[in-house]
Amino acid sequence: MGRGAVSTAGTKAKFETREIIMNELMPGKHVVATDFDGGEGILVDLNTKKYYQLNETAMVVWKGLEKGKSMGEIVADITSTYEIAADKATSSVQRIVDNFQTYKLLGAS
Repeated sequence: MGRGAVSTAGTKAKFETREIIMNELMPGKHVVATDFDGGEGILVDLNTKKYYQLNETAMVVWKGLEKGKSMGEIVADITSTYEIAADKATSSVQRIVDNFQTYKLLGAS
């Protein structure tokens, strides 16, 4: 029983740490976003001259980051709009944010 409690506490601490880190992420000033009817959009990195096509979910994440929303708030936006479980939405949001970071589209606030 004690083992499970430690594991749960560790998971909660990791989530809180991830939440704090995500709250510090903002779209880079070198990135221009354009959204289209239907929810999709494009990001243009003015430094590299590369562009990235975003699906509806990625655009919700990008707009949430622009507004300074937490991961939990972005997940809530997605689960209220789409039929998806919170745990799947959370992993999708994290994967999208990780991709934004990989392509250096985010900066610290």
